[in-house]
Amino acid sequence: MKSRSARPSENLLEELQAALSHGTVVRRVEALRRVTDLFVGNAVDYSDEHIRVFDDVFQCLIEQIETSARTLLADRLAPIAEAPPKIIRTLALDEVIEVAGPVLSKSERLDEATLIEIARTRGQAHLKAISLRRVLSAALTDVLVTRGNEDVVQSTVGNPGAQLSEDSLSDLVMRAERDDDLATCIGLRPDLPRHHYLKLVAKASLSVRRKLEAAHPELADEVSSVVQEAAQRVRAAAMTRQTEIARALVKSLHEDGRLNEFQVTAFAEQGKFDETNAGLAALAGVAVETAENMMIESRTEGVMILAKVAGMSWASVRAIIALREKLSGGSQTDMLTLRDTYEALRSSTAQQVLRFHRMQHGTTPAA
Repeated sequence: MKSRSARPSENLLEELQAALSHGTVVRRVEALRRVTDLFVGNAVDYSDEHIRVFDDVFQCLIEQIETSARTLLADRLAPIAEAPPKIIRTLALDEVIEVAGPVLSKSERLDEATLIEIARTRGQAHLKAISLRRVLSAALTDVLVTRGNEDVVQSTVGNPGAQLSEDSLSDLVMRAERDDDLATCIGLRPDLPRHHYLKLVAKASLSVRRKLEAAHPELADEVSSVVQEAAQRVRAAAMTRQTEIARALVKSLHEDGRLNEFQVTAFAEQGKFDETNAGLAALAGVAVETAENMMIESRTEGVMILAKVAGMSWASVRAIIALREKLSGGSQTDMLTLRDTYEALRSSTAQQVLRFHRMQHGTTPAA
């Protein structure tokens, strides 16, 4: 059985193209939801290159969308260890705490420098979210203790995964003289050095002393291991001898520098699908399997995307589309509308959608 990422998503590429080029906010949000579904459902299957593609797509789609959509994206990506790092950073830097909060408190993708930057520049709500992380370095807790309000400080001190530096502990013990709750919180830490504990108890109120004497804190290491098996994607390609010969011919032409747009157009006009497909793949710089997937789709967007990446004129694109229609026996499309769509399609957008299509079908760039 194929994994969900390998199943064709009928309208996803069209929606992505429209959203990236001239889509409304509603179209962007819908495209974002579907891309998020695709990523979350198969996150452990993706390579670093795949994740970079998702990162680029998320960054494009998140522009100008409403807070609720950004919040939902943050909630879904935050717990995923393989989440795309650039979009995670973007969400973490969001000034809206509903967006930044889930990522700041849960995401393992955030680097130390970004966390410290946010702790130094954002408000107390952002600091509180950071204080809830599973692990806090001493450098990070120094900032939280220095800038945080009472709630942030107690949350940080009460976090068993927070490392407290000598300077922070000295400051906290001093502040605890006027704060019984903080004193209790510090005194219950199992890693509190003896000299700080004695100083704390010596100056603590009677109620705090009794709490510390009666307490029997248990340190439970928080162990979280998620094992997921990644399904192998197997693509069975049954090639005829004719297909092998056609691909070999095109490869020879390409290596000799004799393959160009006009040659591919000639293949299309002669009804040679295999040669046309291989030639279009070579000019677009993709694997023939990628081009083939896009050529046999029911919609024409895939062909136009490949042709735009290859820098082809509309005349060549029209010949290729006509070949597809002839071989499929389908109804004729409105060439004038397709021409306007092709001419309006930006090369940069075509490149982005092509990368996404290639990743979705598990293929790699042509050598």
